[in-house]
Amino acid sequence: MLHLHESAIPVDRDCTTVCSHDGSAIMVAMAPTSTDWKSLNQRLVAALKPAGAPVAISFHAPGETPPADRVTPDYPEPNDRGRTGQVPAGCVFWIHGAEGTFATEAADHANCSVGSYTHGFMTLEEAAAKDDVEAVLAAGWVDQAAVMGLPHVAERPGSVVYGPLAEAAVAPDVVLLRVNGLALMTLKSACPDVVFEGKPQCHIVAMAKEQGTVAASVGCALSRARTGMRPEEMTCVIPGGRLAEVVDQLEATVNLDRMMAHYAATDAQRFGGES
Repeated sequence: MLHLHESAIPVDRDCTTVCSHDGSAIMVAMAPTSTDWKSLNQRLVAALKPAGAPVAISFHAPGETPPADRVTPDYPEPNDRGRTGQVPAGCVFWIHGAEGTFATEAADHANCSVGSYTHGFMTLEEAAAKDDVEAVLAAGWVDQAAVMGLPHVAERPGSVVYGPLAEAAVAPDVVLLRVNGLALMTLKSACPDVVFEGKPQCHIVAMAKEQGTVAASVGCALSRARTGMRPEEMTCVIPGGRLAEVVDQLEATVNLDRMMAHYAATDAQRFGGES
């Protein structure tokens, strides 16, 4: 390994060039110190054209100082079973996270027990005892087997940080986007292994973090009511560790789709106004 002291040999940081004392140039391999999240964000937005900025989500262990401040909690009065939180459900943080970076803790997520479970803040037993889980089970919206089978973050985090991917200070565990049908078509072509899910939606974050899965969700009625997501919007997640690879695949897919769309449009001209 080559060790360089900055006062001994000047290094040209814009090139992989070390200048020796006799003026000769020595080419060396200089590994990048960090991922250019801003560049990846720009490429991701160009490929999928999401509704809102891609959101970087990072999980931090208890006792670890998160790379962002926690928003000062302002909780509403709890209901008669003691349930409250900073927002109606943790999925609302996806909307806020497109606009600014902040840290959250377990209590901030606690108004939605399903989301608290999928994000590792509650055990299954704790969530099952909450009134909101009782309500969805009693209504038949989901059954017990579905709740028990939900993917969830395995280790309880101390905090979860949300923020625009372009501003990420640490490598995200998960990147979440709100997208339309065209974007999901592109994602499926680029990543044939993408998994499509339904309710409750928040569990796709756990799928990306724990399983390394690229996943998408058509959403759920509870989340749509709480977040205000438009009817045409769906969500997808990309594991942070796969982001560069997926962006490369998306760009190749977009270019190929454009070629084929041009071919189809040209071919359709033979039909005049019948198409």
